[in-house]
Amino acid sequence: MQQAIILVTGIQAAGKSTIAQLLAERLPRSVHLRGDLFRRMVINGRADMTPDPSGEAVRQLRLRHRLTALACDEYFREGFTVVAQDVVLGEHLSELAEAVRHRPLLVVVLAPSPAAIAAREAARGKDAYDEWTVEALDAGLRDHTPRLGLWLDTSEQTPEQTVEEILTRAWTEAAVN
Repeated sequence: MQQAIILVTGIQAAGKSTIAQLLAERLPRSVHLRGDLFRRMVINGRADMTPDPSGEAVRQLRLRHRLTALACDEYFREGFTVVAQDVVLGEHLSELAEAVRHRPLLVVVLAPSPAAIAAREAARGKDAYDEWTVEALDAGLRDHTPRLGLWLDTSEQTPEQTVEEILTRAWTEAAVN
């Protein structure tokens, strides 16, 4: 399989972490890059995204995306296939895709139904939805995110089935110029 940078995105509880890890495990010489780590590195002064974000929250989100792009490029330059995952919605998806310099860049958007998201959230024992609702984030994904890459409705798939579909389709259908 050809070396690539693969960005896995979707809303909270869409399965990004699980899918990215399983995907990286299936690829030779691979890295699983969790974009949220850059957010968690900020100890004092962190401004998290909310439904009505402050300018500082947006600035920090864009910094996180730039750091993700830089890390992707550096790992790729050293011969790794990079599987990066984060919640990247709206105009931020185009911005992150532009910030990644190396190609091929494959964008995979996990887009299970809101009902599937709610069921997964209930089953995983943690609450990612504080100020957000599943419906609000899903609308942000479906109504305001550019249709880049390969969009997958994974509502009825196991993680293994999703990874198989990505391995089968991504190199031909998920490429972003």
